[in-house]
Amino acid sequence: MDFSFTKKEEKFRTELRTWLEANLPEGWLEGKRDLPEDLDEYSRVLRAWQHTLYEGGWAAIAWPKEYGGRGASLMEEIIYHQEMVRVKAPPLINYIGIHMVGPTLIDIGTDEQKERYLKKILTGEEIWCQGYSEPGAGSDLTGLKTRAVKDGDHWLINGQKVWTSFGHVADKCFLLTRTSTHPEKKHRGITVFMMDMHQPGVETLPIVQMDGHSEFNEVYMTDAVATDADIVGQVDSGWHVLIALMLHERTGIGAELFTLEKQFNDTVELAQQYKVNGKPLIENPAIRQKLASFYARVRGSLLNYYKNLTTTIKNGQPGAETSIDKLVVTELNQALSAFAVEIQGHQGVLVDKDAVADPKWQHLFLASFGQTIGGGTSEVQRNTIGERVLGLPKDMGR
Repeated sequence: MDFSFTKKEEKFRTELRTWLEANLPEGWLEGKRDLPEDLDEYSRVLRAWQHTLYEGGWAAIAWPKEYGGRGASLMEEIIYHQEMVRVKAPPLINYIGIHMVGPTLIDIGTDEQKERYLKKILTGEEIWCQGYSEPGAGSDLTGLKTRAVKDGDHWLINGQKVWTSFGHVADKCFLLTRTSTHPEKKHRGITVFMMDMHQPGVETLPIVQMDGHSEFNEVYMTDAVATDADIVGQVDSGWHVLIALMLHERTGIGAELFTLEKQFNDTVELAQQYKVNGKPLIENPAIRQKLASFYARVRGSLLNYYKNLTTTIKNGQPGAETSIDKLVVTELNQALSAFAVEIQGHQGVLVDKDAVADPKWQHLFLASFGQTIGGGTSEVQRNTIGERVLGLPKDMGR
């Protein structure tokens, strides 16, 4: 592995930095980064940022040029993520559309579907969520009960999804349904639809999380309608569509490692500024030892991510090793944010305006539990790593 960047790649970095300095929201680089609390205004601001990225050609750099991307190399993607983390760029409201649905449609979708959806994903005109998890099914996506039944020229969809990220702002849903009641195997008889979220029969109810935010949702479908043109892949053959999308998803999650590196640096800064008995915490040997341990874990995780990227470059597509990145980034994020709260002592229980230090740490810690569940739980990732990376026997509990 060679971790150095070529002149061409450094030129790419300079081009992106110049563009960010000219196009980030006013005051953003100077620290004015508060986003609106009101949901409609929040959505409007982030859709506008998505459109700004599109106009600059930075909405989906990894997509092929013919579909509005830059055909960027994986190394350029690394630089892109590094620079976005460096300036703490506004969050990507169409994350699922850009990193999961779009790449999957490019791989599997029909020409009509690419024409219909890809540009609107790039511009932020249509925001996407994914309808996978269901009550009672846990992480077993083959246990889904949402049914789609052919009725003349249409499909009628009935069922419930839960933990649907971005469902409260989404225009479209990448929906997993059961279309066969007696499949030979559980992963057969599944069909993926692209469902309109604004139609009658679709109700979205935000779930208030323990950090006070409502990013997850319940979605109820009662005779919601879709057509054959809304199917991705073939009827009853949605499992391979799902696998393709999840590989893209885990590659995107792995890129969050750069955010983790920034989070570690912020933790060091917290220990330098936060004082106990008049002395900065950073002077406490136990704190320094713990930070050193975190540094080693973050650096090790980053090097492993680079190793997986090298494998992806050689093979042309991500493999099961991406589960390592997903597992590591979410669990390390949880441990690091828990440590940042812990070192604040009893004041660590204070949140928002009552917090003594930056209240982001309390929110990061509380939100971290959802991240170890979304996109496949840590237990699922461990099974994937054991069976498909290490070649161990299948989990006897399944």
